Amino acid sequence: MKRLSLGPTIAFALLLALARADDAQVFAQHSVFPKDNAWNADISQAPVDPNSAAYIAKIGTNKPLHPDFGTGHNGIPYQFVDAHTPRVPVAFTYADESDKGPYPIPDNPRIEGPPGATDGDRHILMIDSDAWVLYELWQGVKGPDGWHAGSGAIWDLKTNATRSAGWTSADAAGLPIFPGLVRYDEVHGKRVITHALRFTVMKTRRAYVSPALHWASNSDDPNLLPMGARLRLRADYDISGFDPDVQVILTALKTYGLILADNGGDWFVSGAPDDRWNDDVLHQLTRVKGRELEVVKLGDLVTK
Repeated sequence: MKRLSLGPTIAFALLLALARADDAQVFAQHSVFPKDNAWNADISQAPVDPNSAAYIAKIGTNKPLHPDFGTGHNGIPYQFVDAHTPRVPVAFTYADESDKGPYPIPDNPRIEGPPGATDGDRHILMIDSDAWVLYELWQGVKGPDGWHAGSGAIWDLKTNATRSAGWTSADAAGLPIFPGLVRYDEVHGKRVITHALRFTVMKTRRAYVSPALHWASNSDDPNLLPMGARLRLRADYDISGFDPDVQVILTALKTYGLILADNGGDWFVSGAPDDRWNDDVLHQLTRVKGRELEVVKLGDLVTK
């Protein structure tokens, strides 16, 4: 019998489709942190911070939300590993604030940024689907003597355990990155996002509030947001005119909000890249301006 021969492009597409189906199944079976974790908290009824307007004005009331994800290499990728993925040592620049490891880095890991780039954040996010443990690296680079990174953190996604106060992670705020990403399987599969989203601003305060553990600033300006600050889209903001995909994201911003996690572009919302995104549709997020957001009442500031 003559076997059907698939071209390499079709074969790759089929394998990719199967991998994506497996991803959705994994997330259907496991929650990313327990339901009572800060990332999964409904903050739609939380009080507004008395300094909310000043915080927003400092960033920009007329500046738009920016989808920092989409097709190609636009976004922060993640990958599943398992118990069979070899664990390798990593040498860290900030070794005293990094989890030693070893880390389950695949032979050809998905790394943030364009192929071949050696600068930038170069985040590497790995989820062990057997142990349900998240491994994250910042500025991961493989050299002749093995893997190097600026910093690294390991998170047990089954618990609410945190790392040491004052420590950075693969993110400036000392937070995990993956739980705050917009994922295609949520928007197009579940049609609902049930967690806060990660975002950045250019200037932050030399302080942090829970759930953050670290600051990344020398400024004591009281109108700059501290790391870990939580914002939300105003409840009365009309989202009916947006594409259904964007409505899923905006509904999450009303219910679970945004958590400030790093210094970067103002109002940049993080997500995972996927060639199935429609970049023109995602661009509708830029219709939402800073003035449509409000800061949820901050917890205790940590400044020392």
